[in-house]
Amino acid sequence: MKTTSKIHPLLERMAQIARMERGKICRMAGRPHCNHQTWQDGRNVVRYVPLAEVAALQEAIDGYNLFMRLAQEYADEIIRRTRDERVKNAAMRK
Repeated sequence: MKTTSKIHPLLERMAQIARMERGKICRMAGRPHCNHQTWQDGRNVVRYVPLAEVAALQEAIDGYNLFMRLAQEYADEIIRRTRDERVKNAAMRK
């Protein structure tokens, strides 16, 4: 398979993501912290995060979400190329 112009930019953008964290932040009214919820080993895991750390944690969560979106785009492109190649090979065998 030849690489396309879409593959390299996706991989480069994925490699540039320096911080990632799974989960979501749940704000707690009147509390000096937020809940950071993640799904691990089949269960919801919650940890408290001080308000001063919430912005950095949200950036890391956004980084993870971006990485996953880019990974999906990468997979879609590879799948498209695989199907195109299969069709091309089938046409050559006829």
